[in-house]
Amino acid sequence: MAEPRVPGGRESELELACGEVIDTHDDLHMGIRALDCACGETHAVVLGAHPLSRFVPEFLADILTETVEPADDHDEFTMAHLMGVVMEEFPEQVAVADAADDGAVGFSMAWVTDFDSRRLHEIVVELIVELMEHAVSHSEDDAVMSEFEAQMLEFDVEAFVEQYRAERNFDDRHDSAV
Repeated sequence: MAEPRVPGGRESELELACGEVIDTHDDLHMGIRALDCACGETHAVVLGAHPLSRFVPEFLADILTETVEPADDHDEFTMAHLMGVVMEEFPEQVAVADAADDGAVGFSMAWVTDFDSRRLHEIVVELIVELMEHAVSHSEDDAVMSEFEAQMLEFDVEAFVEQYRAERNFDDRHDSAV
């Protein structure tokens, strides 16, 4: 995972990919999902406390936490792992704040992307599909791989994200899982 970007002397400052600087104490909070930036763009915000079901249905989040074995000290796949995958693909477009030792905020990690929440959602789903495809490719059952590939040919990421976001209230900090 990339080192948090701290531009000035204040540890609560975070330089975004667009070059703007925000204060994690003032600009980020537990209910935030998007940040209207001084650069004129809206950036997606993900906090370590956000559930994986922010991006995928509960049953799939459960499958990910039960089956993906992280290569670190965590017992299960978490939002930190998922955002780590995003950062691997887009290292220059994600700023990360490690606030684990900062008792003034209610989160331990925060990621602010150069793209908006909808585009981040699409990217996350695409990366989860790739992760699933990789897992299925290790199956010794050719029929399973063929079935998965057939299903993925029919899977429309944009349509999935549109429907999933419509079924959840992302404008409300109390959105519920589907």
